[in-house]
Amino acid sequence: MAFSKSQIPFTAQHYLVCGTEDCEKNCQFYCNDCHQQMCEQCRDEHQKSPDTKNHEVVSYQQRKRQLPEVKCQIHVNKDVDMLCEQCEVPVCSKCAIKDHVGHTFIDLETVYAEKCGVCLNEINKIEEYFLPTSQDLLKSTKEDSIEIKKIMDSIRASMMAEAESLKRMVDTLTSNNIKQVNEQEKSLLQLLNSQDKKYNDYISYLNELVKKFHGYLSSKNLQILMDEITKNLKIDPIPETTKPVPPVFNAGQYSKEDVTKLLGRVTAPDTKPENRKIKPMETAVSTQLKSTEKHNKQDREKSAMKPTLFLSSSVTKVREYTVPGVNSLYHLSLGKADRLWASDHSGNLVQTDLQGNQLQKIQTSGEFQGYHTVTQDGDLIYTDRKNKVINRITMDKTITEFIKTVDWEPLSIHSSHINGDILVGMIKNGEAKVTRYNKAGEEIQNIQRDNKGQKLYSNPRYITENINGDICTSDLSKKVVVVVNKSGQHRFSYTGQGSKIIPFGICTDIIGHILVCDGNNNKVDILDQDGQFLSQQGGIFFYPRGLCVDDKNNLHVLNCQFNTVMVFKYLI
Repeated sequence: MAFSKSQIPFTAQHYLVCGTEDCEKNCQFYCNDCHQQMCEQCRDEHQKSPDTKNHEVVSYQQRKRQLPEVKCQIHVNKDVDMLCEQCEVPVCSKCAIKDHVGHTFIDLETVYAEKCGVCLNEINKIEEYFLPTSQDLLKSTKEDSIEIKKIMDSIRASMMAEAESLKRMVDTLTSNNIKQVNEQEKSLLQLLNSQDKKYNDYISYLNELVKKFHGYLSSKNLQILMDEITKNLKIDPIPETTKPVPPVFNAGQYSKEDVTKLLGRVTAPDTKPENRKIKPMETAVSTQLKSTEKHNKQDREKSAMKPTLFLSSSVTKVREYTVPGVNSLYHLSLGKADRLWASDHSGNLVQTDLQGNQLQKIQTSGEFQGYHTVTQDGDLIYTDRKNKVINRITMDKTITEFIKTVDWEPLSIHSSHINGDILVGMIKNGEAKVTRYNKAGEEIQNIQRDNKGQKLYSNPRYITENINGDICTSDLSKKVVVVVNKSGQHRFSYTGQGSKIIPFGICTDIIGHILVCDGNNNKVDILDQDGQFLSQQGGIFFYPRGLCVDDKNNLHVLNCQFNTVMVFKYLI
């Protein structure tokens, strides 16, 4: 008979043999009176024997532990086999008669068996709960160590990439400044050289004039002297020149805080660390079978609670409506109370209900990008690329300036449904990045390069976040969907199925699918959260550019050419 780990005896055997002489069958039973292990056949014979038929025979697991042979310290020839209830000490029969007159006694073997049972129960708890749970927690800490190492490596790589980017910028600016100084020096020296020539020519003229006058003085002909002096006694004036004004170098004014702002900083989140989850110990499980049945029941209950949504093999059109006041639709954001925000390539941003009735309209600097999103509070925030700010429109239609992006042009934006953070895709002087702000508009993360220092983005036109915290970006110039995890580490890139994708609008759904508009093939590609291609929906869209999934798991797709929104069921 095989035993579980907690049932294996201290002899460490995997099975026990019968203790009857010449019997080698597996042990299954135990006689508490004889303290003998036996097989089923020997048990039957044992219970039929007149001498042992009244013995207590139990299964081996329920056996009573045999009392170890311990001699009395006073009566060395006597075994300790009783427990005095009043004195709570083990005694032999002589001690009981001599020193414990009138006391009551318990069979020490019974007490020993009870204590062994308690000990075995504790061993069982340790082996069945405390050890596995502790090993799971140890495994969790090791996994966390690996994850922390990866995150820290990513942070270091990002910091080095930021520093290298700044160094290159400093080198470029310094080179341009030196070039400008060299050109100014060349111009000033040319001016001074021309002045040198002018004065040298004038000095030569004066020297010749002196020689000429000396010639007059040495002449014997008085008439010639009088005539020449009267006619030629005129000296040209000294040439006028200007003293050049050299340039002045104005040293840059900056502080440590300014440099920190340029390079970014590492901040510790103010989130309180969570205690590791420890499964509660089952205190009322008497057998392994009951435990298994209980776990099976829990698994069935958990399974019944899981989402039952799956990707359909085809989409079913639910309805369609037109958005008024726009030219060519490129992006939409679903708000609260069945409100929709849609924008075109001319900067018209329109709010409608789901029947297509216009509620408000504003003019922005937005173009063909995902430049607006609805926050957890129901406000709309949108990027102003021209003025390098992010504005907020509250439910009462008040527009306020929310975030300044300084010298970066904000393109795409997304408000996280997980924690309310704001993700913004930006560009500047050929560089591109994704910046994370908290709900208060404070900058907390910059994602620009991968672990090898290579640029992740070129033109991040649309951006969203998946249920696992991954940041998914449509890069129009690179013609790729770039996905990084919440720490900014590159996970994968998607370039299309078959032909090259031109990615526009991108969104995710409740089960982690990534949906992206393919402007090259007029289709919508659907990926799982690890970047595996699942399906491609086409033939029903006309220039799909923007899309989103509502809280009823309906897919809304913009048709750019006709300014309509088509609504589909794609999950079953």
